[in-house]
Amino acid sequence: MTLSFYDTKPYDHQYFRHAAEGTAVRLRYHDFRLTAETVSSAQGAQAVCVFVNDRLDRACLTALAGLGVKLVALRCAGFNNVDRAATSELGLLIVRVPAYSPHAVAEHSVTLLMALNRKIHRAYNRVREQNFSLGGLVGFDLHGKTVGIVGTGKIGRITAQIYRGFGCRVIAHDPFPMTDWATAQSISYVPLETLLKESDVVSLHLPLTPQTNHLLNADTLALMKPGAYLVNTSRGKLVDSAAVIQALKSGHLGGVALDVYEEEEGIFFEDHSGDILQDDVLSRLLTFPNVLITAHQAFLTHEALTEIARVTLDSIQRFNDQKEPVAERIVS
Repeated sequence: MTLSFYDTKPYDHQYFRHAAEGTAVRLRYHDFRLTAETVSSAQGAQAVCVFVNDRLDRACLTALAGLGVKLVALRCAGFNNVDRAATSELGLLIVRVPAYSPHAVAEHSVTLLMALNRKIHRAYNRVREQNFSLGGLVGFDLHGKTVGIVGTGKIGRITAQIYRGFGCRVIAHDPFPMTDWATAQSISYVPLETLLKESDVVSLHLPLTPQTNHLLNADTLALMKPGAYLVNTSRGKLVDSAAVIQALKSGHLGGVALDVYEEEEGIFFEDHSGDILQDDVLSRLLTFPNVLITAHQAFLTHEALTEIARVTLDSIQRFNDQKEPVAERIVS
């Protein structure tokens, strides 16, 4: 079975090559993204493997079906880049990896907040220039602060428990509360408005849906406690970046830590160090001393990459053997 593999990086080659050993899956790597314009490269493949910035719209999916592709495997948890209605109409099976390593993302989320709060990134650059002054590097103790977790899936729950370990008061919001877990962890569910008003740190752990698109906008950001910090390691479009810039300029937000950005396609995962960044909003965000951005790397641990490759290849092999895939099937 031939798998056409898109938007690949060296670490993808390493982990998927190892996972494919002993299987009947032949990997065909492409470093470009899968779109309606590049879909002809899937000719001869029975399955394709895609990531968060591949664009599986109706035109792309229709072309895939026309080429004889039967399976689309997302090596990620999010699937907002897939036209699910079209997959059903075309008879394509779509699978994803819903839980490769929730600890990786949760730990990165807390790491971002701690680095931003204690100005680690700024201190690192100073010391490298032999500047050992401490001016402007004052942070705050996490102990005793209130942290609001928006979304209590696996990643959100692990993040909440890490903050509880720091001695934080943790409150949460989710349309489907897990009350037994919350009680066991001494965590309270509250309405979103209450969470925003009371939290010193707001951490987002939600999927992107029509209901959560720009959940943090000018109105909801205004509800946040003055000086509060915002952390997003979930989906870039949960946050209205232009509204965040205004809240930073006014001083209402104390700091922002992001691993995702709403217009990251074509920017994140690539080296643009020799180019002029054309995204004016991202360029402006990068000018703030109280903003810390990483390029969608929260998932990037040995454990997570191993599990992503294992589950994805196992599902493809099982599909080839006409068995039910282990990875979660996506339905419209």
